[in-house]
Amino acid sequence: MTAEPRPPFAAQQQERPGSTAEMAPAPDHGEHTYRGSGKLAGRVALITGADSGIGRAVAIAFAREGADVLVSYLCEDQEAQETAHWVEKAGRRALTIAGDVADPVHCRELIDRALQAFGRLDILVNNAALQATHESIEEITDEEWDRTFRTNIYSMFYLVKAALPHLKPGSAIVNTASINSKSPSPELLAYATTKGAIANFTAGLAQLLANQGIRVNCVAPGPIWTPLIPSTMPPEKAAHFGENTPLKRPGQPAELAPAYVLLASDEGSYMSGAMIPVTGGRPML
Repeated sequence: MTAEPRPPFAAQQQERPGSTAEMAPAPDHGEHTYRGSGKLAGRVALITGADSGIGRAVAIAFAREGADVLVSYLCEDQEAQETAHWVEKAGRRALTIAGDVADPVHCRELIDRALQAFGRLDILVNNAALQATHESIEEITDEEWDRTFRTNIYSMFYLVKAALPHLKPGSAIVNTASINSKSPSPELLAYATTKGAIANFTAGLAQLLANQGIRVNCVAPGPIWTPLIPSTMPPEKAAHFGENTPLKRPGQPAELAPAYVLLASDEGSYMSGAMIPVTGGRPML
C-alpha cells in the first residue's frame, strides 16, 4: 500500500494526449527498478502506444529481458524518444514510428517496418487506446464513438491480420484490456465498451491461432497512473484517482510490466485466451 505514491495528488489537467513530464507525481515505468533475466532474448516486439504509460513500461521491461522493440505512437515524439532511450540503454535496438493505428494502412506499414528493421516479429502488444470522460451519452459524438472503436479495437484486428503471416510458432500476442471490460465505468462508456470487445477478441483469437502455436492473452489494468488520466478526467477526479481500490492508490505502469513479460515469454507457455487482472485488489465481476 505504501510502495508507490498515494492520493490525494495535486489537482491537474492536461490536453490530450497528455505529457508524462507534466504529471505530479511522476509515473514509475521501472526505469530504475526493473531487472531482466533474459526471458525474451533475441526476440522482436512491436508495442503500440509505447511512448508513455503502460507501453513505455512494457518496452523497458522487454528490452531488459533481451528484446528489440518497435515503439509505435501517435504524435508524441519527445515521449517516444524517451522510451527509445531506455530501450537502447538496455543494449537493445529501438525503432520509433509515429502514426495512427486507427488507419489500417498505417498498421500494415508498422508490420512491414518491423520486418525491414529487425528481420522478424515475435511479439505483438496491442496497447494503444483512446479514452474520454462524459456524464451522458448525449455528450458522445458519432465521430468520437467511431474513433474510439477504431483506435482501441479495430487496430488490433488490422495489426494481427497483417502480422499473422510472419508470426512463427511460439510467438505471442498480448492485448491491453481493462477492469472496464467486466466492471464498466458509466462515464467511460465508449472506452469501456471497446475493452469488453477486446476481452472477447482475445478469447476468440486464442482459439483460432492455437493450432499455429501462437498464444493470445490480455492484461486487464485497474486504475493506472498514466498521462491518460490528467488528460481525460476532471482535476478533482485525477487528484483522487485510485483511492477506490483496496490498496487505496493507483497502480504504476511498472507494476503492469511483469504481467506482459509473463504472457510474452515461454514462462507463460500454457497460457492462452487468459486475462490477467492487475487492479489493486478491485474484483473483476
